[in-house]
Amino acid sequence: MTTTFKQIADSALELSVQERAELAHVIIASIDEDRHDLYPAWDIELKKRVGDIRQGKVKGIPAEEVFAKLEEKYWENRINEFPGQR
Repeated sequence: MTTTFKQIADSALELSVQERAELAHVIIASIDEDRHDLYPAWDIELKKRVGDIRQGKVKGIPAEEVFAKLEEKYWENRINEFPGQR
């Protein structure tokens, strides 16, 4: 995490709930606008992955297992970066 990001995040956490919600909306909307050109690429990748699963080339991992591993890997960092924000 860069210093700039941490400063922005710290400042954002000082906003009211309403202001944080509005900021989140603005940020998410900006991501959606920037990604419109990625959808065709995602469609191709998803079709390839579904085909690989159906043909038995790869085996899926249960979502519960994936989320548990992600939480284990990243939750401790989040707690350290944003103490008191659970």
